[in-house]
Amino acid sequence: MDGLENLTAMARTDFVDRSPLTRDALAFAASHHEGQTRDLDGTPFVTHPVEVACLLHEAGYSDEVVAAGVLHDVLEATDAQVDDLKQRFGAEVAGLVAAVSDDPSIADDAERKAALREQVARAGECAAAVFAADKVSKARELRRRVDHGRFQRKDETRIEHYRASLGLLEELMPGHQLVDALRAELDALHAVS
Repeated sequence: MDGLENLTAMARTDFVDRSPLTRDALAFAASHHEGQTRDLDGTPFVTHPVEVACLLHEAGYSDEVVAAGVLHDVLEATDAQVDDLKQRFGAEVAGLVAAVSDDPSIADDAERKAALREQVARAGECAAAVFAADKVSKARELRRRVDHGRFQRKDETRIEHYRASLGLLEELMPGHQLVDALRAELDALHAVS
C-alpha cells in the first residue's frame, strides 16, 4: 500500500470509532500482529485486516462480522487461540475467525487451501463474506506486486487458490459485491501478469 492508499484506508475507518467491538478487535489485532509487515512494501501487516474490515463494513455487515474481518489472521499468524477470541469477542466472532483459518495440521499447501475452501462453504454466508473480503485484499496486494515487478513463482499458486475461491464464492454468494470485486481484481491481475 503506498502513502495515498494508506490515507484512503485510514479515511475509510471512521466506523471503528462507532463500534466498541471492532475497536477492541483492532487493538487486539494490532497488538498480536505487532512487528509483522507486508512483504510487498513493509507497511504494518495490520493494514491488511483493516482493509478487510473496511470492505465488510462497506458491504453492510454487522459489527461482529467486521470484527471477525479485523481478526481473521490472528489464529494463523500469531499465538492467539480460539478460546482467547471467544472470551474477549464472543462465540460468533471466534467461530467466524476459526471458519476462515487454515488447518495447520495439513502439511500440503494445496490440500490445506482446498480444505479451507470446504470449511468456508460449510460455515455460512458471513464466513464466506469474511473469506471474500480477505481474498479481495490479497488479490489487490498481489496485483501491486506484479505492478512493481515482484511477481514470484509461488504467486502462481496463490492465484490458483484465489480463482478456486472465486468459483466457490460465486456459488455461495452469486452477484454479491465482494464476489464481483474479487472477480475484477483477478481479471486485472490476469491483464498485467
